[in-house]
Formats: sequence, C-alpha cells, structure tokens
Amino acid sequence: MDQQASTVSAIIRALDGKEALVEVEAGGCGRCHEKGGCGGQQLTQMFCASPKTYRVSNNLGLDIGDRVTLEIAAGCVRRTANLAYGVPLTATIIGAALGTLLAGDFGGILGAAVSFALSLFYVRMRSHDASGKFSERPYIVSLP
Repeated sequence: MDQQASTVSAIIRALDGKEALVEVEAGGCGRCHEKGGCGGQQLTQMFCASPKTYRVSNNLGLDIGDRVTLEIAAGCVRRTANLAYGVPLTATIIGAALGTLLAGDFGGILGAAVSFALSLFYVRMRSHDASGKFSERPYIVSLP
C-alpha cells in the first residue's frame, strides 16, 4: 500500500529565531470524509477544545499571520497512533492477564493498572525522544 504524507492548514502565531509556532486550524489530517479516513477529526474536536500548536522550521521566512500548509512524512501519523494507543492497550491487556494468572481478580486489576501506568511512562519518554527528529516533525510545504 502506497502511503502519502498528511497535510493540514495552519496559521503562523509566533516567530522564534528560525522557527515558527503554528496553530493548526482543524484537528486530524483532513482526510476524515475520504475513503480510508479514520474520522480522527471528530475525536480531536471532542477531546481537544483548545487549538493545537506546533514548532516548525521557518525556512521560507514567513511572518506572523501567514496561512501555510503543513505536511508530515508518510507513516508518522500511523507510528504515533500505534505508540499512543497500541502500546498502552496491549500493555494493559497483558498486565491484566498475567495479574489474573498470578493472583486472581485483584491481581488482574493491579496488573492492568501497573502495566497501564508503566506504558504511559514509556510513551512519554519515547515521544520526547522523537520530538527532536526533523523527519518526525511537521514542516511547511506551501502557502495556500
């Protein structure tokens, strides 16, 4: 299956040296209504009332208030979703199963809670590790 980069519209809200702080106008990748779209935009609107901002390179020398199109490399959204949702879910299920085998119902509850907390810590550490990688960050591709 051929993956393509995800794009979204944004507005430059602040400048910091060679970087710009951009505010994404809509949650998700904008492909919600297309075939194969995940519907993530509705989820982001439900859980994220405040606008999302990202730090991007300002190689085009743009100014505050400029509207831009951001792009993120193919596969980054999928890898991020797998990390954010898949790891905690898998860890919780495995922790509950092991806890149940070792100590019954209480062990299952405790195993699920502990493994979920550890998985959140792991996800947090991994997300900080990847935040410095240029290939994992959104970048400006054009002015709309």
